[in-house]
Amino acid sequence: QVKLVESGGGLVQAGGSLRLSCAASGRTLSGFAMGWFRQAPGKEREFVAAIIWSGSSTYYADSVRGRFTISRNDARDRVYLQMDSLQPEDTAVYYCNDPRGYWGQGIQVTVSS
Repeated sequence: QVKLVESGGGLVQAGGSLRLSCAASGRTLSGFAMGWFRQAPGKEREFVAAIIWSGSSTYYADSVRGRFTISRNDARDRVYLQMDSLQPEDTAVYYCNDPRGYWGQGIQVTVSS
């Protein structure tokens, strides 16, 4: 069983930055791909970013490419999402995902205009 806990969300003005962190416990993240998703009010959950097991390849939704950066620290069993140039449309609950079937509880990110 893997438990994922997100942190680092909050309220920021447009153009600002936030860094989300996902801490894993129960099993190591080492050797597994990880991802971030988000869900805005009234919308379905959508893919944001993913990183393969080695960290050598990353993938992004078109809407965040060039502004967001996903990274990982397997020694600490953590995955990060650096979010720069935030816009009001980035407002959502952000979820950490382990493709083995685990989700974090989600953390709110609100970007004011």
